[in-house]
Amino acid sequence: MSSIFTKIINNELPAYKLYEDEHTIAILALNQIQLGHTLVISKREENHFFDLEDLEYQALMATTKKMAQALKKATNCNRVCTFFQGFEVQHAHHHLVPTQSAADFNLSMQTQRSTEDMKFIQNKIVEALKNVAKDKT
Repeated sequence: MSSIFTKIINNELPAYKLYEDEHTIAILALNQIQLGHTLVISKREENHFFDLEDLEYQALMATTKKMAQALKKATNCNRVCTFFQGFEVQHAHHHLVPTQSAADFNLSMQTQRSTEDMKFIQNKIVEALKNVAKDKT
């Protein structure tokens, strides 16, 4: 049975998409620890990130870096904290959480945000992502 992420990748379920390439997709987490909480997901369904092929793992980390840079610009946070968990969805994915302090990085703070909040931060991150790409040229 396909994971929820595979269904999102296959456009069977909606998501707040931020970025997509050949090997990865980045979306907003439905339950936000902090507004902007992003998931970077391998397109190939694999339970553990360390079981990805090297190219897939490298692509996951490259997208993670790109998305962290965009999150920092979009949210003006002090730090983008990251973690791999994988208990809720057994499909390799990396969490990125914009934070101002260690207190902001608390999993018990997960909450669903309004559609307006999600679209607002989605647009800010996508716009910041364009600037990240320009900064590299």
